[in-house]
Amino acid sequence: MGEREVLLSSHEYERLKDELEFLTNERRREVAERIRKARGFGDLSENAEYDAAKEEQALLESQIARRRDLLKRAQVVRPEDVDSDRVNVGCAVTIVDESTGEEFTYIIVGAAHADPSRKRISYRSPVGEALYERKVGDSVRVNLPGGLVTYRIEEIKWVGGEADEAAAEEGQG
Repeated sequence: MGEREVLLSSHEYERLKDELEFLTNERRREVAERIRKARGFGDLSENAEYDAAKEEQALLESQIARRRDLLKRAQVVRPEDVDSDRVNVGCAVTIVDESTGEEFTYIIVGAAHADPSRKRISYRSPVGEALYERKVGDSVRVNLPGGLVTYRIEEIKWVGGEADEAAAEEGQG
């Protein structure tokens, strides 16, 4: 896997550690038990349950390796480490499409926790990259599939903690 540094809010970092712990302890135990039971069904060359459990094990190990890699490369972004006047990981940023007047609020997150359906965009996405380190009042141009769009930054607010993120999502409509 690549050695590129990954920015995460402290909340994202802790959530990733918790996910890794769950996968390495509980899920590994569950999958190992499925494999053990499937072995009891007889000939492994024609044992669909065994094959499925081994595939699940491979997927699980891949998920564990990915999380370990992310944690190894993580740089945790804390509110005291960033300029609160600039867009960064852990911020909710409200932008306005300058041509339509439509307003959007996104939470800027690390790539591992991006979920556009929940208004969480990675700082590495086209919009996130354009907004990153910019200030209120700045306009940014983003090349999207529908064409070039210009957004103006209206508000930046730190929401690095889980409760703050949930409150910011509720206000997004």
